[in-house]
Amino acid sequence: MNKRVILLLAVGVTAGCTRHTGVVTQEQPKAFGTALVLVSGEKQAAGVGAQLDQPLVVQVNNAQGAGVAGALVRFAGSRGVIVTPTQGLTGSDGQLSVTVNLGSAGGHYQLLASTPTASGAAVAIHVDEIALGYQEMLGAKVSEIHCIRCHDSESTAARVSNLDNLTAKPHLFTDGAFLNTMSDADLSAMISHGGNGLNKSPEMPPYGNTLTKQEIAALVAYMRAMADPPYRAQGVFYASN
Repeated sequence: MNKRVILLLAVGVTAGCTRHTGVVTQEQPKAFGTALVLVSGEKQAAGVGAQLDQPLVVQVNNAQGAGVAGALVRFAGSRGVIVTPTQGLTGSDGQLSVTVNLGSAGGHYQLLASTPTASGAAVAIHVDEIALGYQEMLGAKVSEIHCIRCHDSESTAARVSNLDNLTAKPHLFTDGAFLNTMSDADLSAMISHGGNGLNKSPEMPPYGNTLTKQEIAALVAYMRAMADPPYRAQGVFYASN
């Protein structure tokens, strides 16, 4: 092997090592705030491993509540969640937008966003996102077709909410304070037989002849996944944080 080939090999090895060191360049803040607030993007749900539809947006404010440009924000997640970028400087409006890819297991994912202050301390917020497994994703599709028009107060270009037209306001599927008190059997009975099945509002129609048992079970699983506060099955021991 001649000297020129040896030299090229050496350069190639060196370049390869440089590219794969895994070192992340640390951003340096140009300004500091006193508070970190969530702007949008929390409580989103998507399939396991998927990227959330909407970006996660946070804002760094000063003591007067105005956005701070050039403040550093860092993000951290667990269980395989990926935030891109993991850190960055806020724009002229004091905001930073990142994308979130969920991990490979279903459930709630807690993200931590933090920003350093001028004193060297940090302020932080926790953000909750939801990964849906196969059954929950099926339930989400059932909800989109049959339920969301009455159980979601928000209207979209494709769907006008019917919630305000009903005498008894339907509970949102995120209403864990109420839905968590009901058993899976009661929720299934209400879906199958309508409100009359549990002496509730007759405005809730029966879906027992429309949905299969598997679809009803999937819808209940989806409601459990979306509950806020999160659903905790009775009879199960939960370790404290």
